[in-house]
Amino acid sequence: MCLAIPGKVEEITTDGMIRMGRVNFGGVVKKVCLDYVPEVEVGDYTIVHVGFAISKIDEETAEQTLADFRAMGVLEEELASEEEAFARAAKRPQSPCPDGSCEAGSGEAEKNAG
Repeated sequence: MCLAIPGKVEEITTDGMIRMGRVNFGGVVKKVCLDYVPEVEVGDYTIVHVGFAISKIDEETAEQTLADFRAMGVLEEELASEEEAFARAAKRPQSPCPDGSCEAGSGEAEKNAG
């Protein structure tokens, strides 16, 4: 899954010519590109998708969205580090047919039997 997550901008810096920020997602702080939202300032909330802030959002909506994502159990997965995501994926049961070709109704045996 790849959700857009709201977070609070804690710091704004410039990395060369790119506007960057430290954004707090309910306790998890990540480095985010702020170039697409020049109006965002420290203390504002923004929606972040794959490391890019894409819009400004009000605090009430941001906090409610974070609470909803936590309740659904998707916030931790979305904010995991690359190492955590790989470790989690390695623990999941692996399919012998990751392309879905083994699923009922799509196998060659069923096509040839009819």
